Amino acid sequence: MTDSKKLFSKLELPLVVAPMFLISNPKLALACCKEGIAGSFPALNQRTSAGFEDWLNEMDEGLAKLKKENPDKEIAPYAVNLIVHKSNPRLKDDLDLCIKHKVPIIITSLGAVPELVDAVHSYGGIVIHDVTNIRHAKKAAGAGVDGLIAVTKGAGGHAGTMDPLSLISEIREFFDGTIALAGGLTNGTDISNAKAMGADIAYMGTRFINTEESAASQEYKDMICSVTASDIVYTDAISGIPANFIAQSLENAGYDVDELKKTPVTGAKIKPLNDEAKSWSTIWSAGYGVDNIDDIPSVAKLATGMKQDYAIAEQKLSPAQPKTKQKTINRHKKL
Repeated sequence: MTDSKKLFSKLELPLVVAPMFLISNPKLALACCKEGIAGSFPALNQRTSAGFEDWLNEMDEGLAKLKKENPDKEIAPYAVNLIVHKSNPRLKDDLDLCIKHKVPIIITSLGAVPELVDAVHSYGGIVIHDVTNIRHAKKAAGAGVDGLIAVTKGAGGHAGTMDPLSLISEIREFFDGTIALAGGLTNGTDISNAKAMGADIAYMGTRFINTEESAASQEYKDMICSVTASDIVYTDAISGIPANFIAQSLENAGYDVDELKKTPVTGAKIKPLNDEAKSWSTIWSAGYGVDNIDDIPSVAKLATGMKQDYAIAEQKLSPAQPKTKQKTINRHKKL
């Protein structure tokens, strides 16, 4: 078993909550870790590296408190998302801070480089990288990452177009590390189904936008409750990278949704980070999982329901226990 699989095997639920731009923060991450699932946030959700370190200090203190208050409970590790692209001038400074604070899991996006992987491995951390196609998956595997996040059709945020079975099965042909599946997952049964399709863990974002702890506005959360998968528009017009957005928020921002749907999605050019932040603050992303979201629970309540659903789903998939054999033995004893 690889180090990443050992780490994820300790989770109460095989789930990583995705680092959502402008949404995820230590409050949400700590609430997830308390429930035995890996929480996360992007380094760039803080405007400066100094602010990012404040969050890392908050995580260090928060996790220490959770472990002290819950000595018999497995508190999950957390993850930080780093954008590995020339458009991110903070990469080196933020990576240095992750090394300083020994962040357990680094999620990389838009680039996978061996030097970063080696730096994280130097203190015992692991690196998982999000991919939408096989070309990028092979490049990341070659860089030595510990896990790959298969971001499939219907995922919130920057999404791919491949179906889960195809992407996972192709990745498995050349990669034996951890595979996480992202794309339209919202409940415990979905987590079990992700494992049945060949993934080791599930990866959810949209479902956790609609929690009490997320930084999303009430209007954003209410909109998620009111829309369906048919209201999700796949476009690269917002950030230059193909992503899924809620049609109503695009319309509110002045976009012609019908025209966006007609425009080919190429992902030819990544826009500056400041421009993207301005856009995403009013244009709201979500995945196909909105079909199953009509409430805004606490992370604790949501996780409890997921664990129950997951246990039931796993029991249905498990082979029946050999009770008949025991009954036969007992019957012979009586004879």
